Amino acid sequence: MRTTHIIESYFECGGYDHRLIKGGISVYIWNLSRAFRDRGHRVSVVTPAHGQLDYLRERYGAELLDYQDEYTLPLVLDPQIWPGFPGPVETPLRTTAARISLEGIDIYVLSNDYLDRYPDTFYPPYDAKGSDLSFFKPVAFQVDSVRFIRRHFAAEPAVVHLHEPFYHYLVPAALRSDPTKRVVSTVQSNMPIAKMVYRPETERLLELLECEADLDAFTDPGPRTEAELAMRQYMPRTHLFHQYAADHVALFPLVARYSDLVDFLSPGQRDFYAGFDDTPFEALFATLPAARTVRDNAHKSFVGGCAISDSWLAADTRAVDRDTVLGKLGLDPALPTFYHNARYAPHHKGQVELLRAVDRVLSEGLAANFVVRCIAPAGIGDPAFHEAAERHRARLHLEWETVDETLLFDYAVSSDFCLFPSKFEMDTFLIAQGEAMACGSVPIATAQLGMAHFGHQADPIDGPQAPTATGFAVNRSFREDDPELADALAERIREAVRLYRDDPAGYARLSRNAAANARAFTWDRCAAQHVDHFEGLWGTRGPADDADKADAADRADELALKAGWFDRLSPGAWTRWPDRVAERALAVGDIEAFARVRPVDDTAARQLFEAAHARADFAACAAVLRRTGRTGPEADLLRARCRTGEGPDGRWVEYRLPQAARVDLVLPRRGPDPAAVRLEPEVVPLVPHGDGDSRTFRARLGRPVRDEALHLLLTLNTGRVTWDRIDLAEEGRDA
Repeated sequence: MRTTHIIESYFECGGYDHRLIKGGISVYIWNLSRAFRDRGHRVSVVTPAHGQLDYLRERYGAELLDYQDEYTLPLVLDPQIWPGFPGPVETPLRTTAARISLEGIDIYVLSNDYLDRYPDTFYPPYDAKGSDLSFFKPVAFQVDSVRFIRRHFAAEPAVVHLHEPFYHYLVPAALRSDPTKRVVSTVQSNMPIAKMVYRPETERLLELLECEADLDAFTDPGPRTEAELAMRQYMPRTHLFHQYAADHVALFPLVARYSDLVDFLSPGQRDFYAGFDDTPFEALFATLPAARTVRDNAHKSFVGGCAISDSWLAADTRAVDRDTVLGKLGLDPALPTFYHNARYAPHHKGQVELLRAVDRVLSEGLAANFVVRCIAPAGIGDPAFHEAAERHRARLHLEWETVDETLLFDYAVSSDFCLFPSKFEMDTFLIAQGEAMACGSVPIATAQLGMAHFGHQADPIDGPQAPTATGFAVNRSFREDDPELADALAERIREAVRLYRDDPAGYARLSRNAAANARAFTWDRCAAQHVDHFEGLWGTRGPADDADKADAADRADELALKAGWFDRLSPGAWTRWPDRVAERALAVGDIEAFARVRPVDDTAARQLFEAAHARADFAACAAVLRRTGRTGPEADLLRARCRTGEGPDGRWVEYRLPQAARVDLVLPRRGPDPAAVRLEPEVVPLVPHGDGDSRTFRARLGRPVRDEALHLLLTLNTGRVTWDRIDLAEEGRDA
């Protein structure tokens, strides 16, 4: 194993001192750096001083280096965001550097007028955008980190490990021409993949850094169809996509194209970023340039992983007295206890639905305790939280203060179940859930792809994954106010109490599985996964030998097959893996891919149609009918799924899909482009009627609809969310 110099760089790298920690990435970097060190690698860290240089001198003996860099930072301001500000702002900066040597790791802190601002919070507040130029502090750090790495580590072979694309989107392109550096970008959070930055500003900064990038490849063409307009108007509600003006460029594709590797915290997070499968964004994402960039660079992606702290895993669970811990909270230690611990983010963390579910089951008389921590230094502003806690004072303990980790460990050990109903697929690894599970707490959590590694299942008792299941999954949610999620949580809580009370052996199995699963996520394992990929980086920009080319092709084919990108499979994959291709094509109802490796007989055609119909992929259903010439019940099923007509009260809509849990009609607003895409659409929920195969969804609109088609957002019982377009001139219309 070669010794590698790894340069960790991020806007906040103070995980070695609790006074300098503002977010989880800081802790992640420090733990991973120590694990790299323990494996014999040289580790350097590059980060801003954040106005803390005096403290770092006093506490850690930080020494000033013989480094001074004077340059002018150009800020080309978007006039839509910065009205009243002059044209390009040229800010002279003088950057110095200091070094701390701590536990065998060199920490370099950069200091200048921008990097020393916000010494208390480090991060500029969002409301500074458009009003205070110090909002560009993270941009200044990008420029300074590139200039420092180029100069201080000149000609030194090193892997530059960056974190969170929003904080380093300039860096991969800037270091691309350096033959001694390899750049790895870690996607720490599921920030919207199409998040954009102002193109003129980006161009000027790249010019300052003396590098080029093909920014034309990262622009957004805007809506080209009415269906795209409906999706774009609806999408901000899902937190997956926001519309930008035409003079912006997407930052993640910029990072993916110019990095040597792109790292994810979990397999599910990587899969989610590949295609946003089964989400409201899936269909729109496929139309964006970002989708093409992701597929073109899929061979670069890997899972470096994340971990639970060594100190947490080493703590003794037997030393915790459950009776004392719960008794101090006024709760009954004899009752099953549920635990939630997260920052106060009521929509992101699903805390609104969580409190509704808890309030409901306690009002019904369920005998259980709930310890709910929603960390908020300024307090929880929603009175509903406090009212629920007051109603159930002997059963529900609500906290919002920051507390010592030892108390969190006591809470986790004293809980029987942990609740993590996070929404919008914003969580990636979710350390807090892993910490609770490591103590034997059985999870009840959303089935987010980014959290799938924790092993909670839809049916952990009798399902196919029951032997290794760790807890209960509920469907993902992409709505800010989601009654279906609250209903599902309430039912899972009731089911958990029944299991705890009536099947102690079954509960014990889940508890053992939860602890074993979480305790496998160590920093040593995480470092090993990273190093395995780092070691293959050297030579990746030069001519590759036949073996390297074959390995790269295999990796690309594996990713393409898993993601269902049949058009990206190499010719050899079709002949090497006919069974695997057929299995994957059958799962998604893709008749064209299936037909390349298997004959499409009546049985195959029926299975393909049924698979596509179960997913509400009606385009794939229609493709099966076209290729096979099938008519009859299947064709009728497609035609009959929607009926519309005009009545005395306006247009009515009736939609039939037994596997649907919810159907919403999305009516786009009209307006002059490009403003139309930023308008709020009209969303009309269709009311369910009946059960089983006779289940329908109906709505009266009370006004004429002049559109040529209806755009329906379908939420299936499986949790899949997808779109359907009903052409009013052709599909099941009753005049």
